Amino acid sequence: MHVLWLVSMTLPQAAAACGLPGASDVSGGWLTGQLTALRDHPTLQLAVVCVDARQQAERCGDWDGVRYHILPSAEDFPALLKQHRPDLVHIWGTEYAAAAAMQQAAAAQNLPVLIGMQGVMRDCAAHLCDGVPPRYRQSTKLDHLLDRLIPGALLDNLQASFDALAQSEAALLGQARYITGRTAFDRQAVTDLVPQARYFSCNETLRPAFYRGPLWQARHFGRAPVLLLSQGNYPLKNLHTVLQALSAILQRWPDAQLRIAGWPPLDKGPLFQPLIGRLFPYQRYCRELAAQLGVTDHIRYTGPLDAAAMRQAYLDADLFLLPSLSENSPNSLGEAMLLGMPCVASCAGGIPTMLTNGTQGLLYGAALDAEGLANAITTVLSAPDGGTALGQAARARALQTHDAAANAEALTGIYQTILQEETR
Repeated sequence: MHVLWLVSMTLPQAAAACGLPGASDVSGGWLTGQLTALRDHPTLQLAVVCVDARQQAERCGDWDGVRYHILPSAEDFPALLKQHRPDLVHIWGTEYAAAAAMQQAAAAQNLPVLIGMQGVMRDCAAHLCDGVPPRYRQSTKLDHLLDRLIPGALLDNLQASFDALAQSEAALLGQARYITGRTAFDRQAVTDLVPQARYFSCNETLRPAFYRGPLWQARHFGRAPVLLLSQGNYPLKNLHTVLQALSAILQRWPDAQLRIAGWPPLDKGPLFQPLIGRLFPYQRYCRELAAQLGVTDHIRYTGPLDAAAMRQAYLDADLFLLPSLSENSPNSLGEAMLLGMPCVASCAGGIPTMLTNGTQGLLYGAALDAEGLANAITTVLSAPDGGTALGQAARARALQTHDAAANAEALTGIYQTILQEETR
């Protein structure tokens, strides 16, 4: 069985196979984990295609039994499919332009296609800027002029981009016959958008580093608690509500700290700060909100973290926060759960599919409910065991959800089922 994957990023394995420098595992964990697990299926021949416009010609190579192709353009898909003639094409993700191009190329050559749901873009677009005041969401003509000269992150541009991605997702799914997902949330989206498609359930396998090594242990007794947020640079991740909750948390734990994985807001000094503020309005909003609430000195950005560093960031914190306005099955939550860490998350999207409220973590209601978030954080931090029981139950659940062997077996079974249907 020869399966060709299309992914939306250059995976570390692809970079290594093709001799590209700077391979890292900061992103793409669900893909690298699944690739590792599928190595134990000798009947499966796997090729992975990445599109990277920075390349001038196709690069290919082998790594750990997988053939990787890095292509400069989606225009190369028809020739690649004709040359290698896979039995099935698996497209990971729904919204990027290359996905639609691969779907069309495979259909033209009568090859079955499986679409893998990642996020649900219609929901992301609908809730992208929830809770952000209009003055930060609406840019002026001057802002747009400056943005053309020095690209920034204007929120109306970002909203337009997400709206377009949602339309692309709907168009792609509208042509799909086979779709795989993993939450009640994405299953409902598939039912709404393409009820005639065959839906297969298959959970994610996460990065190998999170299945081994030391586990989380409660550490905040007598010490300043540390809260960990995996992202904070665009409004969908809802840092603005965390800042409001942090203000309440500091009334009880005055030395509490919020750590945010990733780059801090751009800082080019006071001379350029007004320009940066215009071009990055969400960062400006969060900076101004933090100052207004008096929490600025309690926020620390870690910079981008690879798997090992992110693992340590979980272990060094007391509580993982996932207050997102929209999610499907966030890898960060799964990683924290695998490490046995207590988690507080919103009820957005597919999050309730991943853990049971009250026993495997705490879910609070509306994502913008800062009081509800603060109350949930307080409940965990003030528990006699520091959240240990929640973390242990979360780990037990995650070991089932993210079981590498079971998920590889399930995915291989999906491929076999599709090919059997296609030969009838």
